[in-house]
Amino acid sequence: MLDAVIPLLNANARVPVCGLISQYNATELPAGPDRLNWMMGQILSKKIKVQGFIIFDTFGHLYPEFASEMAGWIAAGKIKYREEIIDGLENAPSAFIGLLRGKNFGKRVIRVGHNGKATT
Repeated sequence: MLDAVIPLLNANARVPVCGLISQYNATELPAGPDRLNWMMGQILSKKIKVQGFIIFDTFGHLYPEFASEMAGWIAAGKIKYREEIIDGLENAPSAFIGLLRGKNFGKRVIRVGHNGKATT
């Protein structure tokens, strides 16, 4: 992706960085050529601004409104989502590792027993 996108960026482009959960537990660099020097050269010569962003830092105050509207859209069938339920707290570690490795599709939930009732 980097090789395909960076050359297409205009001078003074702005690139947001968000959602790196798949890399949280990386212990080594990914396989393949090291592109850091090339990428830094592109950032320098094109004057590209790369900035991380955390959604709640900027838009956190809008979350209550979003949650209310989204709940209505889900109830009306306008928004559909996938949810994977994994039973048992004992399966949580492998489920989380699978999440970090991209083995899920959609929301992954661990259901644990509580006083005879299942809760999430």
